Amino acid sequence: MLRGAAVTAGLAATGLATTGPAHAAGGGRPQSVTARMGGTSVTLSLVGGALRWSARRGGRTVIDDSALGLRLGDGTVLGNDVRVTGHHHRTRRTTWAPVYGRNATVTDHYQEQRWNLEDRASGIRFGVQVRAYKTGVALRYLLLDEGTATVADELTTFVFPDGTTVYSARDENAYEPVAPGAIPVTGTSTTDNGPLTDLPLAATLGDGLIACVCESARVDYPRLMLSSVPGQPNTLAAFLMEHTARGTGPVETTSTVTTPFATPWRAVVIGATHAELVDNAELVLNLAPPNALPDTAWIRPGKVFRCELSTAAGLQGVDFAVARGLEYIEYDAGWYGPEFSTPDATKPIPAIDLPSVISYAASQGIGVFLYVNRLALTDADSLFGLYKSWGVRGIKLGFINDGTQSMTNQIIDWARTAAKYELLIDMHDDVRPFGYERTYPNWISLEGVRGNEQFPTATHNVTLPFARNIGGPMDYTICYGQSRDKTTNAHQMAMAAVYYQPLNFLFWYDRPSKYGNPAAWPGLPWFNAVPVTWDESRTLAGSIGEYIAVARRNGSSWYLGAMTNESSRTLSLPLSFLGGGTYTATVYADGTPAAQPFRTPVVVSTRTVTAADTLDVAMAPAGGQAIVLRPS
Repeated sequence: MLRGAAVTAGLAATGLATTGPAHAAGGGRPQSVTARMGGTSVTLSLVGGALRWSARRGGRTVIDDSALGLRLGDGTVLGNDVRVTGHHHRTRRTTWAPVYGRNATVTDHYQEQRWNLEDRASGIRFGVQVRAYKTGVALRYLLLDEGTATVADELTTFVFPDGTTVYSARDENAYEPVAPGAIPVTGTSTTDNGPLTDLPLAATLGDGLIACVCESARVDYPRLMLSSVPGQPNTLAAFLMEHTARGTGPVETTSTVTTPFATPWRAVVIGATHAELVDNAELVLNLAPPNALPDTAWIRPGKVFRCELSTAAGLQGVDFAVARGLEYIEYDAGWYGPEFSTPDATKPIPAIDLPSVISYAASQGIGVFLYVNRLALTDADSLFGLYKSWGVRGIKLGFINDGTQSMTNQIIDWARTAAKYELLIDMHDDVRPFGYERTYPNWISLEGVRGNEQFPTATHNVTLPFARNIGGPMDYTICYGQSRDKTTNAHQMAMAAVYYQPLNFLFWYDRPSKYGNPAAWPGLPWFNAVPVTWDESRTLAGSIGEYIAVARRNGSSWYLGAMTNESSRTLSLPLSFLGGGTYTATVYADGTPAAQPFRTPVVVSTRTVTAADTLDVAMAPAGGQAIVLRPS
């Protein structure tokens, strides 16, 4: 299990483990300090000895005067009556290159303020650290005394301005737009109960701003939820999970950590427009620890096809992957037997000759993923080592119990162990992102969302780019050509560019034979060509729950996806992001709307465009467009 020693090393690496000032404040101790960057600011203040914070963007309030503090296991409250013992501030700008991502390089540019503090009653030393980025703000707590500390509650609040709407979702429920004080009461006898919402949480503010609350660098600490506060209609309060999201495993009402210790970052990603919010999502990665893997050459993002449970289906799946430009096939639940009654994931069912399938796949340059239910993970080191010896390239973990401190550490340990054996890992069910795809880039995806295989509404689909996908990669299976879809096929196609999915499952619930006549499926060339990682990303237009248009570049080609909710609309999209010269635009658009959206045909056309042109992107109800722009 990861303990506080790892965090202590991290503090030392950033120069924050010492108690001496990085830059001493002159003349007394300030009662208010502000970090500023690019029109965004975050302020720490003391009001009657109590810690408070607030955030602004462009002179407008994002987070109004809000509380800070921690409650320890013995009832001590850190933050109600404190004195400032040290003040540090710094400005830092660096760039770094992710192994894969939305952009080839990421800029990490912030101004930071930090107070070292002492609780007057107990003498306990702690700190609060805040950062302002152009893209948002972040804060965390530092427990500075050496030894151990037991945390019972985090007392951070987020007070939003009047007129705010938040987009609340718990577990795999759909997003519900409500006032901050009206989060629905949820929970069961074995889970946390109350007006609770999961992160990431999007919030539209009354003056046109939009924000998304996320967490980053969660280590040795429970997952954060947010709760409505009775009598405070604009306030959401931190809630540290005591049960797992799935309600199994031990209940953990407190978390004991080795100190010095840094709590996870609480990040508020901010956009002056809804489109800008989507482009600011890398703030979560900037707050996470750097890549911990010395060698990442084996990490290959890609597109995946799920096979039926037989040898023949696996071999056909490999051929299909080669023909369709996919990188992986996957055997899902059942390949080693009924997943909830078969805890041994070392032997495939008789219908699958796994060595033959893996060998054939390798000969064709295709990797194999295997699904594993959590019940079969009692000895992950041995299991992952076995899979490595078989030639498996990745694992998809199912029914993961995220939430408690011990499960946070278990999840990180699985990612680390998978990396030891050069295995990609995709975690499913109610696992929530916290930036660790930067630290362990083999943790290539996770679910934590109401999945597309549940055939949600188009409104749900155009909410996700501003909410769940801000927090990190999202395994959201694309259901092209499905009669259960509530959207058009062009809408499903556009997901491949709109969503950030470095591991992208395609052709869900399908067999290769379905696409034996490619002429019947005009969208296939789009899926053949579209990448999963990017050199550059631009969100061109968007409004949460209404529409989204994103252009992403890989090499010299751009891939543009646009999606709408149940309302038809036309977006006028300037192509100023293109380079010089002419481009051939291959447009996959909605045809004449059908009575059922999934029956709306895909119409393909081409035209020549330049950076001076504007595309009028017309979309049917629940529709979309997918466009490839290649230099002529």
